[in-house]
Amino acid sequence: MTAAEGVLDPGPAPSQGRVRAFLRLVLIEHSVFALPFAYIAALTAMYVKDERLDWWKLLLVTVAMVGLRTFAMACNRIIDREIDARNPRTAGRELVTGAVSVRSAWTGALVALAFFLGAAALLNPLCLALTPVAVVPMVVYPYGKRFTNFPHAILGFAQAMGPVGAWLAVSGSWSRDAVVLGLAVGVWIGGFDLIFACQDVMADRAHGVKSVPARFGVPAALHGARVCHVIATGLLVAYGLMTHAGALWWAGMAIVAVAFVYEHTIVRPHDLSRLNRAFFTVNGVIGIVLFFFGLLDLISRGLSW
Repeated sequence: MTAAEGVLDPGPAPSQGRVRAFLRLVLIEHSVFALPFAYIAALTAMYVKDERLDWWKLLLVTVAMVGLRTFAMACNRIIDREIDARNPRTAGRELVTGAVSVRSAWTGALVALAFFLGAAALLNPLCLALTPVAVVPMVVYPYGKRFTNFPHAILGFAQAMGPVGAWLAVSGSWSRDAVVLGLAVGVWIGGFDLIFACQDVMADRAHGVKSVPARFGVPAALHGARVCHVIATGLLVAYGLMTHAGALWWAGMAIVAVAFVYEHTIVRPHDLSRLNRAFFTVNGVIGIVLFFFGLLDLISRGLSW
């Protein structure tokens, strides 16, 4: 989950059912931002363990990731509904328009949380014991914009839990490799959240919402995003070296590096017209491309189906 995901979508038509409206609220299809890196971690752990893909654990990782992200997005929308109502860009969100009631949103959030906890319990005792470490940052993040100029860092920390948790789900033990991948994901997502927040500078300043762009300006935020993505690239390189990745991983990394450069070329301090392309398209491509090449690399090295 990211707080910035999909905020431009209008609310659903009155004829749509409650479930469909809730899925629009949490933008279930945008799980693409988090799932690829959880899969990379899980598949690498399977390769390290016995070079065999465990479909059952991969399914449980998917349920856990989608469940947690759905819970986090629902909490974000519930907690921020008054702020959203004051921002013209987000005034069409489902909780603001009434397309989804607060009660329905909480019901959906708790159902999603139950799926997450159930999947964690089925994976192993350590995953279940560590669920608060994953859940608490997701709830804290929406409040971050009320007390710190750096809520993006809280989001990054929350998102870093995904690959670490996926590795734990497969191996049942801690791994430096997973921590490095998690940090890469956290810094990456924190960086593009800096970019996305730039379009809300005026509204945030008017209503006292805190963020890096609101406090330090758009140019500073975009510079910070570039630094984050340089660091994220370095961490992904480190992950590849630590896991003895092959040529296919590095081919994927080359594409990712080009995508990062493109992303920061099309968004400028005084021209945010292509911000949505940078956020949704480019960052979606980064996750999918790296997963695809990472998977092919593991298969070429002996991961069996």
